[in-house]
Amino acid sequence: MMTETDPDLRAVEATLFASDQPMTVEQIRGYVGDSVDVVAALTQLAAHYDGRGIELVQRGKTWHFQTAADLAHLLRREREESRKLSRAAVETLAIIAYHEPVSRAEIEAIRGVQISKGTLDVLMEAGWVRPAGRREVPGRPLLFATTAGFLTHFGLTSRKDLPGIADLKAAGLLDPIDSAMGEMLFAGEESDGELAIDENNA
Repeated sequence: MMTETDPDLRAVEATLFASDQPMTVEQIRGYVGDSVDVVAALTQLAAHYDGRGIELVQRGKTWHFQTAADLAHLLRREREESRKLSRAAVETLAIIAYHEPVSRAEIEAIRGVQISKGTLDVLMEAGWVRPAGRREVPGRPLLFATTAGFLTHFGLTSRKDLPGIADLKAAGLLDPIDSAMGEMLFAGEESDGELAIDENNA
């Protein structure tokens, strides 16, 4: 186990601290060298910072430092206006999250209605959805998937942390009509109401 003064541990810590973007293990290794056990260092650093004012968190395949969630409000000097996602955008985001990679036609088949190009544009501008290649079928439709920013914004380590339909029902987020939609999505899920886009992505 590395000590707090171990040069390898400190190198990984400094690399992450200096980066303005989340980093993968491979990217960190590019700075600290192949001889460093980056995974072990990250695990130890995450434990060290757990419960402190800043935390080292994993989001998908990337790692970054962030302000502890319960202290984020201290750093907001003024309340910012939040844009609201339309119900169509909420449903589209949920379908993408639970079924990715998924095409526009597949999203429309699950929702039962067409979606406007603007709906996907809003989700991509928010940094939550990205193009994910094309399906190798006639017409080669464009596929969509969620981003690391989506995981970070909603505090998820991976898509495996997405709530199941039972979780959403227990939280009172699905009314009877939404429950029927949820059954169809699970194959997928939707959240009743609007999701706020935090411009700071705190």
